[in-house]
Order: sequence, then structure tokens, then C-alpha cells
Amino acid sequence: MITANDVARVFDTILSTPGMNETVKMDLKISRKNVLLLCHLIRDGLNLREGSSMLLESISEQGKAELESLSEECLQKAGLIEVHEKLAGISASIKG
Repeated sequence: MITANDVARVFDTILSTPGMNETVKMDLKISRKNVLLLCHLIRDGLNLREGSSMLLESISEQGKAELESLSEECLQKAGLIEVHEKLAGISASIKG
């Protein structure tokens, strides 16, 4: 049986292979709706509780910051920063 430690080592091995830190330029065409959903998924994924995902637990603080920056850049390019903030406020008020 594979243990949590084994899974963590596999993820660490994959993420540290040569070339994984290289920047990749992508030409991405995506709807504004999907930009909002993607940014929501990124932020929720980075806020997951410990033990919920071995891959997400293995992300460094720098990696988290890069993902947050990507999320902000996507929102900015789509002109959705204000909409996203308002939706986040509504979600926060519902959660408690």
C-alpha cells in the first residue's frame, strides 16, 4: 500500500525534474466566465486545509505567490477585478 509519504515524494520528484521551473509562453483564449471560474478555483485550491491534497501541500510559498499572481493577471486582462471582488464578498457573506 502506498503511504502519504510515498505520494509526497512522487509529487516532489515530478515537480523538481529538469525544466519544470522554465517559463512557458501560452496563447490562451478563454471566456470571461471561465476566467472567473479559474481564478476562483486557484484561490480556493490555495486555501485548502492540510491533508486535502498532497500535490497542493507540496507547493512552495513562491509557487503559491506565482499562482496568485497568475490569477490576478487573468482577472486584470479580462477586466474582471471588480466583479471578482464583489462576487468574493457575496460568497464570504454567505459562508459566515
